[in-house]
Amino acid sequence: MPEMVKNSRINSLSRMILPPLFFGICVVAFWELWTIVTNSDPRLFPPPSAVAAALINDPYLYLRNAKTTAIEMVLGFGVGAIVGIALGLLVTYSKPLRRAVYPWLVISQTIPIPAVAAVLVTWFGFSILPKVIVVALIAFFPISVSTTDGLVSVDTEMIQLMRTFGANKVQIFREVRIPHALPHVFTGMKVAAAFSVLGAVFGEWVGARGGLGYLLLIKNRAVNTDDVFAIIVVLAALGVMFFGLISLIERLVVPWHFDNRIEDT
Repeated sequence: MPEMVKNSRINSLSRMILPPLFFGICVVAFWELWTIVTNSDPRLFPPPSAVAAALINDPYLYLRNAKTTAIEMVLGFGVGAIVGIALGLLVTYSKPLRRAVYPWLVISQTIPIPAVAAVLVTWFGFSILPKVIVVALIAFFPISVSTTDGLVSVDTEMIQLMRTFGANKVQIFREVRIPHALPHVFTGMKVAAAFSVLGAVFGEWVGARGGLGYLLLIKNRAVNTDDVFAIIVVLAALGVMFFGLISLIERLVVPWHFDNRIEDT
């Protein structure tokens, strides 16, 4: 029986991984073939082979700048997660605060992030702090909204049942609300992890001395299109790895939710 469950999970994971992998290979192959057939200018539309060559020719350049961007992403995401979860808790358990703060949370997402990044660079210079703040500003909103939704969408009958057994608010929070809210929180965290790449790049575009966003501007101005595509590939890889890391943590923290999703696929 355990072997059958294990094989079922392996098959389910294969169904999740193999189709997008096959689709990606097909896209890259079509891209390469298209550049050959149309004889396109590599300065405008480089083939995947040229992008791969750019990555191989100077991997240290990309790794060094990727490290800078990754640090900004992780620190900003951490700050955004702490602020987002704290705000989610506050607006859930305080109706006056929810009415006062929640609209401003929505309004905060209508402000152009590059404009905010420019102001932050003016205040704090070219240090890492403006980039961390920009990433945190992008990350906290989906986490805050998901936390709030998870905490308030608990089945009221379950809460009433706990109260009939004499459970107090702390016990209900620990035994009912948190387990119910955790999958929602991780959903928001995965969205924030993907957007953290954008936040770090926006911050580096406005003012930086390193990072993939900074390198992207340099290579774009020099019309090194193969390098630009190589940077995009590295940025995408960073986003996927960060997303995968949050998914792994979710698997460890809320395994029942992960198992249910696998079984439904």
